[in-house]
Amino acid sequence: MNTNELITLNFEEVRRRSEKVWRAIPEELLQWRPDENAISCSEMIRHVLEGEFLYHQIIIGRGSRALTNISNPFEDRVFTTVDDELEFAQKYRNAFIKYIKTIHVNDLENIEIDRSDVGYKRKLGDMLLRIAYHESVHTGQLLSYMRIMEIERPKIWD
Repeated sequence: MNTNELITLNFEEVRRRSEKVWRAIPEELLQWRPDENAISCSEMIRHVLEGEFLYHQIIIGRGSRALTNISNPFEDRVFTTVDDELEFAQKYRNAFIKYIKTIHVNDLENIEIDRSDVGYKRKLGDMLLRIAYHESVHTGQLLSYMRIMEIERPKIWD
């Protein structure tokens, strides 16, 4: 397995586990939040899917400045169901995974992603791992939400 295949596998496994969690939340609880300052389950799912699209733009543009002139397809979209959200996001997911598969191994270390506006600059390889970690963290948050709601949590460690 080469580097691109390992990175792709990581993204696919993170998403597979996220989807198990997202689909295990009953529709009537998707708007639930642990307190008034927290985001809801549906907002967190949207945040992850939209975030992947935005991170892809940042990587392509080599930094946060890439976001200044893009059209965000998630911006005015109303969340309806998890499956509808996943279906909508799939073409952006496919483009992101396709991009990962084209990255030259040297680019992982030689391309810098400038996110000075939020306090960091990172190598492309580091940035890719951070993107997957971002989704993983939110999956963990949703598992905690589910515990608080006292609903069954899916087994993600299969």
